[in-house]
Amino acid sequence: MNSEKKQLKSGFVTIIGRPNVGKSTLMNYLIGQKIAITSNKPQTTRNRIQTVYTDPNQGQVVFLDTPGIHKAKNKLGEYMVSVAEHTLNEVDLILWLVEPTNYVGAGEQHIAEVLKKVKTPVILVINKIDTVEQKEQLLEYIDTYRKIYDFAEIIPACALRGEGMDDVRDTIFKYLPYGPMFYDEDTITDQPERQIVAELIREKALHALSDEIPHGIAVTIERMKDRRGQNLIDIDATIICERDSHKGIIIGKGGSMLKKIGTNARYEIERLLDCKVNLKLWVKVKKDWRDSDILLKNFGYKEEN
Repeated sequence: MNSEKKQLKSGFVTIIGRPNVGKSTLMNYLIGQKIAITSNKPQTTRNRIQTVYTDPNQGQVVFLDTPGIHKAKNKLGEYMVSVAEHTLNEVDLILWLVEPTNYVGAGEQHIAEVLKKVKTPVILVINKIDTVEQKEQLLEYIDTYRKIYDFAEIIPACALRGEGMDDVRDTIFKYLPYGPMFYDEDTITDQPERQIVAELIREKALHALSDEIPHGIAVTIERMKDRRGQNLIDIDATIICERDSHKGIIIGKGGSMLKKIGTNARYEIERLLDCKVNLKLWVKVKKDWRDSDILLKNFGYKEEN
């Protein structure tokens, strides 16, 4: 019997794409657990989220889920774009997610131009193929994207339904170098629990609120403490918004909206932490916080070095 240990691969993979193409959904599916928040509103992910997938037979992938690359409108937007672009030179492989279409817009052209400045191999994942009615159309879309960049591979997939995801995973390992593990096999993320909890609350606010408010909210965790002798954690959190009128909408009539956000968030947090949660939410107004360097840093959006 061969007692030689199989050589494993390991490396860093970044997931890029325009806002709302399904980057967080894809990463959550690949690692088998929800870490990045998802919503149908663009620019949901604001920080670089590092997650880990370990396959005992193939090796380890460290995923960096970055904010969408887009044209920045304020300092928060500039920070988000710089995080995404800075990551491209630090990784072993780039996954570029796009939607199935015959039209390559200015946003995709911009990303293609950015990618031409880096030497990292790029796999194109055409996501949301469940929306394509005929296979012939998919071949057209592949051909359209092939013309704008020299991809290492092109994979059609649907992250939401898991279609093509085995191909994505196997192809990632194909391009990673052989090497030691960066994390132990039980690690799923390097995110502090407080940050994940804050993001889950923000996700539920994104789901519940109207389009114009979500970009202007942040969530801070004021307190997160185990209650002695009980399988229960007390969490106090504050939702920050930019206007007094937004505060009223977030709280809702008789506190109904805030209660809805809290109930939905508590359910997810209890699943994450595997214990009961006593969640208390407050709402504060910080005018134009997205254009304040100090407040951006206070809320966890730090400048890259």
